[in-house]
Amino acid sequence: MLRSFVRNITPGFILNFYRNFKKKRTNKRLLIDAKAGSGFSKEDIIKDLEKIGIKKGDVLMVHSSLSKIGFVNEGAKSVVEALIDVIGTDGHLLMPNSPNASYQLAYIQSIAEFDVLNSPSKLGAISEYFRCLPDVKRSAHPTEPVSCLGPEKEYFVDNHFGNLTPYNQNSPFYKVIEKRGKILYLGVTLDNAGTHLHTLEDAIPDFKFPVYWNEIFEVKVRMEDNSIQYMKTKVHNPEQSKKRKCDGLIPLFESEGVLSQVTVGNAKCMLVDAKGMFECMKKHYFENGVTMYTPNGS
Repeated sequence: MLRSFVRNITPGFILNFYRNFKKKRTNKRLLIDAKAGSGFSKEDIIKDLEKIGIKKGDVLMVHSSLSKIGFVNEGAKSVVEALIDVIGTDGHLLMPNSPNASYQLAYIQSIAEFDVLNSPSKLGAISEYFRCLPDVKRSAHPTEPVSCLGPEKEYFVDNHFGNLTPYNQNSPFYKVIEKRGKILYLGVTLDNAGTHLHTLEDAIPDFKFPVYWNEIFEVKVRMEDNSIQYMKTKVHNPEQSKKRKCDGLIPLFESEGVLSQVTVGNAKCMLVDAKGMFECMKKHYFENGVTMYTPNGS
């Protein structure tokens, strides 16, 4: 929570300087590990994923940071292949891959179009590698697209286009809940990858905080078949977004048994029961006013 407060009050140029400094330091450490031959193989990642409870047939949504795992032989390729191997051919692997890594309002005001096949992910190397695999299908929502691999991939992604908000009952996020899926936060936390928390806001009419900007935007979308379509969407209100304290919800989710702290490689991770988390959020919202903005209730 302190980290979120500091980030929200710190000028952007200082944050960018600090992020670049951290990235250079991390790359240096990974290079040292690579030269020393001390890293993780695909098989190492598979063992860790199985150990934390991921299994054949799972519906699994993954948010990730490759560098937090440590040096991985063949990088994102090994991590993605490990995830696919562990859930098997009957499982479904999903990854958010938004082309935006900042506030939605600034992003939506700056783009000429969202290209389903070619707009790159800004959510890390693992999500971008996965997005580009030939059998993976990406949803066509311009602010929060999600890619999916699995026998029912169309079920998860096809109805995302055309929705005024990207986390409602037609979204891949909600469908992971419906299918009693799992969410793996691989080296990231709710503060920087708490997208699923927004399903609560879209599920409750007259949600208590103004999470969406008061203007609706029409966006040009270049579809998978290269045709052009237009859709309307809301975006998050940046002033409300600055008030998020997502990691403040972790103790609640742990106490309710829907979140467990685990490790993959060197990465501190969280494995979450998607439906359990959603039901927990609803219960404590109505009983105590708990949200990502008020994790201790209101």
